[in-house]
Amino acid sequence: MSTIDTHAPAALAQALIGCPSVTPAEGGALTWLAGQLEALGFLCHRLTMRDADTPDVENLYARLGTGSPHLCFAGHTDVVPAGDELAWTRPPFGGEIAGGVLYGRGAVDMKGAIACFLAATRDYLSGGGGLKHGSLSFLITGDEESVGINGTPKLLDFLKRRGERLDACLVGEPASDAAVGDQIKIGRRGTVNARVIVHGKQGHSAYAERAENPIPKLARIIDRLATTPLDHGTPHFQPSSLEATIVSVPNSATNVIPGSARANFNIRYNDLHTRPLIEAWVRQQCEAAGREVGARLSLSFEGTGDVFLTKPGPLVDTMRAAIEGITGCVPLLTTNGGTSDARFIKDFCPVVEVGLRNATAHQVDEHVPLTDLATLSAIYRRFIEAYFAC
Repeated sequence: MSTIDTHAPAALAQALIGCPSVTPAEGGALTWLAGQLEALGFLCHRLTMRDADTPDVENLYARLGTGSPHLCFAGHTDVVPAGDELAWTRPPFGGEIAGGVLYGRGAVDMKGAIACFLAATRDYLSGGGGLKHGSLSFLITGDEESVGINGTPKLLDFLKRRGERLDACLVGEPASDAAVGDQIKIGRRGTVNARVIVHGKQGHSAYAERAENPIPKLARIIDRLATTPLDHGTPHFQPSSLEATIVSVPNSATNVIPGSARANFNIRYNDLHTRPLIEAWVRQQCEAAGREVGARLSLSFEGTGDVFLTKPGPLVDTMRAAIEGITGCVPLLTTNGGTSDARFIKDFCPVVEVGLRNATAHQVDEHVPLTDLATLSAIYRRFIEAYFAC
């Protein structure tokens, strides 16, 4: 295996960070990446996806080779807004390097990882005389940081219509914690949002007997949901959780009993549950608490992302060996954290997530040490070689 120039991933990451690709703007990032991949022989497809009531989103699918096995790297070039740019010590889209650290929006989430996989791909293709068999592809979206409608799901539909199959996928989300490669995410908890509205009768607070106050009734429902455990965890997942995130009353007067009160909840559930089972459980708890206090309520659900798990096997073992070979440490297999586009990919092939440390993702002065970029590039390089050696 050849040695990756430690400056290569940093220079590639700088170029990507310099593209102001705040969701849903492409900002030149996909154009630049497609140019890099075409120079390596990849066949690139630039795809603009659209849907009702959502902005158009540009995406990229690039493939080298036509056979199996087909290894796909998935990621996103879109980033969250920089926020108050005056709060940054360096320009958020400047890609400046200082003290061995690269600064900029997307340095961690996740332009840095895209640069690392590109550097690893370059090195693999040049060091071994090209791709001998199988296929290597990049599936890069422009709306992962938004609603996730016009990106990865529609790119996967595009592949399905073309009859293309993925055999394994690596997602470059910042999945590491204390050190690059200390974790492999082999799954994610499912997520769903619930909204409960308790209906009352508006009235003057001095004449409460003529009104029906929904607030105490909603409080009872919140208490029941918050104090009733869903489960106690499983071998690969932490316990499911339900958190109240919004409580609101459409009322601005202190002497008026409101006509309704509502609460929103975010539920993260493990592999003991499915989306229908979670919805049924929430409905059961709400209705039980509602009966206790005579509440008239309505309940709705929204959100995407079912629970999934890539069980230890060839893909996980290959990545684990690559990490151990580069870092000397055995990575943990985890399923913690939020959601990612792996939730869509899991229906097409086994998928794992390995990326940079997530300490500064979405923060002011988002940054990554150059040594971390070099380490991740080396991990990816060894993983690619081992995958196609199988």
